[in-house]
Amino acid sequence: MRIVVNGWFLDQLTTGSGQYLAALTGWLPRVAGGNELILVEPANGGNTEHPISNTRYPIPVSRTQVRTPFDSLSANLAKLWFEQVTFPRTCRRLSADVAFVPYWGSPWWRPCPVVVTVHDLIPLLLPLYRGGLLQRAYTWLVTRTARRAQAVLTDSEASKRDIVTHLGIPAGRVHAIHLAADPRFRPVTDPAELARVRSRYQLPDEPFLLYLGGFDARKNVARMIKAYAKIAGGVKGQRSKVRLVIAGALPAADSAFTPDPRRMVEKLGIGEQVHFTGWVDEADKPALYSMALGTVFVSEYEGFGLPVLEAVGCDLAR
Repeated sequence: MRIVVNGWFLDQLTTGSGQYLAALTGWLPRVAGGNELILVEPANGGNTEHPISNTRYPIPVSRTQVRTPFDSLSANLAKLWFEQVTFPRTCRRLSADVAFVPYWGSPWWRPCPVVVTVHDLIPLLLPLYRGGLLQRAYTWLVTRTARRAQAVLTDSEASKRDIVTHLGIPAGRVHAIHLAADPRFRPVTDPAELARVRSRYQLPDEPFLLYLGGFDARKNVARMIKAYAKIAGGVKGQRSKVRLVIAGALPAADSAFTPDPRRMVEKLGIGEQVHFTGWVDEADKPALYSMALGTVFVSEYEGFGLPVLEAVGCDLAR
């Protein structure tokens, strides 16, 4: 069987869809048996498709780069064209047996059976995430294309219930396949590695609670900071020795959608007890989790919440 995969989010590791695709490209070939996998990804240059050599995997895997007419004009239009025109055309040209779209963006026209992953229904269920007219039109489109797919994958039973309820897709066509933390998320005990990561991000010497995630509104970071402030004062005027480390690239602008946590920290007067690391390299995350006294994850809505599993994986020795 020839399985052609939509690779739009390849190397976009700042997104959940990018992380998901990166893990799939590493693991699918190991369990795909005699099936052939072809990854279709957006090109950075040139006007024609061309294959890229890939010998990492034990079974035949190829990658094909493709262009859209909007690559240099509009990222949003390029993505839409890639999903709805370029990708299905490529599936037809490659004589695909199955087209797999690992995020909520499957094509209307289907030259072959389509399997799509819908991680969650955030743009449909949370008013703040519905966006303007164009965003709502896109959500309308991908809602209907998901209904036309032969199978829908999702990350949790909770997301499956949402998909069945709100998209009206029969439960028999929706399959919850739970995520797993990458094997590298294991306790880090090497003193040199721990010292390197502590120095790189200038982490406090005191015990700390860790938040590692995004900063959009549903992540509930402002409420987490308020809760920490209530315990940060300690008892009888003695400030708590437990610090709060907030990791990840901070919002470029302070808005209702992405509130800047530094403003809340300053307002509450706990700046000396809260440390911001900025962007954290993927390779440094296991050590960061391992050093933390505990990891805080207080999202109001998630399709799964993979950082919880990553943190647990790094805490197995305790």
